[in-house]
Amino acid sequence: MARLFNSYVIVDWSAASKPVEGTDSIWIGALAPNARNQLVFKSSNPSTRAKAEAEINDLLSLYAKRGDRTLVGFDFPLGFPEGSAKALKLKNEKPWAETWGFIAKGIRDKPDNTNNRFVLGARMNHVISGEAFPFWGCPPRDEVSTLKAKRYRQHDSSDLPEFRRAEALAKGAQPVWKLYYNASVGGQALTGIPIAKRLREAPMRVEKSLVWPFETGWKPLSDSDLDGVEVVYAEVFPSSLKPVVKPGEVKDEVQVKTMAEHFAQLDQAGKLGPLFGPKTRPDYADIIENEEGWILGVQP
Repeated sequence: MARLFNSYVIVDWSAASKPVEGTDSIWIGALAPNARNQLVFKSSNPSTRAKAEAEINDLLSLYAKRGDRTLVGFDFPLGFPEGSAKALKLKNEKPWAETWGFIAKGIRDKPDNTNNRFVLGARMNHVISGEAFPFWGCPPRDEVSTLKAKRYRQHDSSDLPEFRRAEALAKGAQPVWKLYYNASVGGQALTGIPIAKRLREAPMRVEKSLVWPFETGWKPLSDSDLDGVEVVYAEVFPSSLKPVVKPGEVKDEVQVKTMAEHFAQLDQAGKLGPLFGPKTRPDYADIIENEEGWILGVQP
């Protein structure tokens, strides 16, 4: 059975404010065919987001040149909870795209990883609520009136949801509002989404790449759905597979390898395509497709 994808790239992200390698840094795992058309895994550990972006861009250009279709999985949220774009006073015509644009315009992320994610989070809080909510978490020195080091308050029924629907189903998933501390996926989203946006809109592939599920629809995908497509970008959750880490191995590297191989095996068996959509379309599907996004592999 022909696979939907030829190559698989899984990216474990980091919002670190300085160059870093090893544990809790960026790991890129690429599973791609060699000259004998055998899938071979290679990993890298770029010390900065700028280096990671350049490396992913080079990989995608290489794979496209030889005719591959590539699945790129980022382990940070590509969407925000229902109502976020409206709360940010954006046009709300394409909530996910408007939010991506807002973040890309507001982030300052230098080549040495110095970034203003806490400033941007505080600014978003000011627009959304006028208080230190819903984003939270920062070093004490970065505290301001609209961003606190600890959670400011709990969410209630009149607030934006704490979790997206996919996160509520993914055991161990953290809320996108968390900007600091372990598993600070909010910080990863604010630094990662602008890079995903640039990769998606690169001139050489802008007409040949799609962000799932916003541009593909939240539905099972077939080869005909991806005709002419070189890259599909998706959100993934590598730690959900619970890989076995041997002594001397870096957990993040093992996780991207395990997830790349997992998707390739599913693809070979014809079981990956169905994971791009629910078994039956729920009444909130439009929200998933327009704002919240989904995590590949999580089934409602």
